[in-house]
Amino acid sequence: MWPEATVYTSVIDPSAVPAGLADADIRTTPLQTLYRGGGRYAHLLPLLPAAMRTLDLRSADLVICSHHAFANGVRVRPGVPVISYTHTPARWVWDGEMRRHEQGGTLGRLALDVFARVHRPVDARWARRTTHIVVNSRHVAERVWRWWGRMPEVISPPVDVEQFTPDASVEREDFFLLAGRLVPYKRPEVAAAAAVRAGVRLVVAGEGRSRSAVEALSGKNVEVLGAVDDYTLRDLYRRCRGLVFPGEEDFGIVPVEAQACGAPVLARRVGGVLDSVVDGVTGTLYGVRHANDEVGALAAAMGSFEDHCFDPGIISTHAANFSNDAFRRRFRRTVEHVLDHTVAERRLPPTSFPPVERPLVAA
Repeated sequence: MWPEATVYTSVIDPSAVPAGLADADIRTTPLQTLYRGGGRYAHLLPLLPAAMRTLDLRSADLVICSHHAFANGVRVRPGVPVISYTHTPARWVWDGEMRRHEQGGTLGRLALDVFARVHRPVDARWARRTTHIVVNSRHVAERVWRWWGRMPEVISPPVDVEQFTPDASVEREDFFLLAGRLVPYKRPEVAAAAAVRAGVRLVVAGEGRSRSAVEALSGKNVEVLGAVDDYTLRDLYRRCRGLVFPGEEDFGIVPVEAQACGAPVLARRVGGVLDSVVDGVTGTLYGVRHANDEVGALAAAMGSFEDHCFDPGIISTHAANFSNDAFRRRFRRTVEHVLDHTVAERRLPPTSFPPVERPLVAA
């Protein structure tokens, strides 16, 4: 949206820079010299908060943070607005249950517990200093309110619905689809076990450390494809009876991609799908009464799922609300509002007080 803007980050993997940022001015912190490459940088975690505060942002007239941790701590000149697009407050900082699922063994989890306990008040203080907070779903907004004491604005993230499109010439087939990374919090093993119990076919497209748990249930009912390219994924979206989504996501890009292809979504009634799936219109949201009955609840929903009741045209039209263009319009409007409000405050005479507004957060 702003190609002339400088991009600042703690560390960067040059091989992973998106094509749209190929010509961008990207600057890193001194931690770049300690970065080993790839997706692993846990050894840098204790140093990341301090590293972000070393970034030289003195020339900026606006700072936009896209992050889940530490970026709210950047230093700016007085009066420079900071807009924080928060994918979620760091759940491993605030949610003990989330830390228990992290890798690293007992010693690693104990170290993470200590770091989280120390960082929580700092994280909340930095969040309160930002000018405006934007989140990607109402689910994340509730966390921001609960953990940071701020009332954010919700702007759904951009989804490439132009690439994931329906094709009326492709017939739906008798299988459910599970797509995305195979990691514990996405509950892929629940989907596999539920398909076996319900006696329905499930195709799994994805890779991750939970793959072995899914493959242990594969066979007649469950087929594991591993990682697939976008062309194959789009084909699966177009052919499946519906997308199965048993996990709790902050937003969830995959359900929107599936809907863009006209596929209904069968998702647990929790998290970001409450913003992206219209129950009974673009999919079915099911509940889980007891934590130990996730498999049974999904198996029942799969067994009674009536995919023929959904209109692919209505589903794909709904998905257009989450397009790249829609995001740009909404986010640009927010940025312009923040900048206009900042300029107005600067123009107030020294003896004047800003207008009294109804507070968004209780003192």
